[in-house]
Amino acid sequence: MSLVRDLADQIIAAHRAADLVIPIPTYTLASPPPKIDNEHAGDHYELVGALAAIEMGFIESDAGVLGKAWSRMVHQDGGFDPFKWPRRPEHFDLLPWTRNMNPKAFAECPRRLGLYGVMPDADWVKRMVDAELPTVQLRFKSDDKVKIKKQITQAVAATKDSKTLLFINDYWEEALEAGAYGVHLGQEDMVTADLEAIRTSGLRLGLSTHGYAEMVYADRFCPSYIAMGAIFPTPIKQMPTAPQGLGRLYQYAKLMSQYPLVAIGGIDESSIHAVAQSGVGSVAVIRAITKAKDPKAAVKHLQELMKT
Repeated sequence: MSLVRDLADQIIAAHRAADLVIPIPTYTLASPPPKIDNEHAGDHYELVGALAAIEMGFIESDAGVLGKAWSRMVHQDGGFDPFKWPRRPEHFDLLPWTRNMNPKAFAECPRRLGLYGVMPDADWVKRMVDAELPTVQLRFKSDDKVKIKKQITQAVAATKDSKTLLFINDYWEEALEAGAYGVHLGQEDMVTADLEAIRTSGLRLGLSTHGYAEMVYADRFCPSYIAMGAIFPTPIKQMPTAPQGLGRLYQYAKLMSQYPLVAIGGIDESSIHAVAQSGVGSVAVIRAITKAKDPKAAVKHLQELMKT
């Protein structure tokens, strides 16, 4: 057995019980297995980390990031230890400064955004204000620009003079025009959105991430908060990666602790306590509120579960 193979197996065995391993998908010609870049790897520890990550179910981009992180950790921490796991910013070559030191940082939001409701329309936003939900996102889907603008305007009006912070999903131009508190964008939106206009306006920016590679990329922009998910399976949205699980969430939260963090995806009353214990300052839910018989009571109950 090769040294690389042996060391990778040691990592997998050491972390199998930590909920970091998820099932590897079935590969086909149309969906080939992840690649390991042998030619450009810095050393064999990078190959070890990448190979272990792939066999633990991490996607190719995340495996590449983890491989480099393992190499840095080995050299910075004085040797290979399979029971360790990369978790410090310097392992991932993240920006070497805090938000307060970064002149390009987006406007700050509270470190703990609390229970974060993702709502389908302005009427639901109004109900969440009445329920005293601390943070709400309007995720209204439509191709009708008139309806979009009306929904955002109504949602902003609903949260005015309240303690509820409002983020608008996707529609950053309309959010800026309406005077929303913030906007939430996916990774794909970062290519088309005018991030400089968002930053200079003072609009808070939340970014979605689905693993190590996207978290490292998001860090370049120093957003107001970082959302991490999906933690559990969810039928609400087709996700680019498999559910990450609690074990990965706990590691993500340690790595990105300099940010306000939001956990999202399939979280309900049965799991919200364990999610909140990860170190994130906010837990996003959808069906746990919108499908509840009494949404206002559900908000109160979920907030209590987050505290215990």
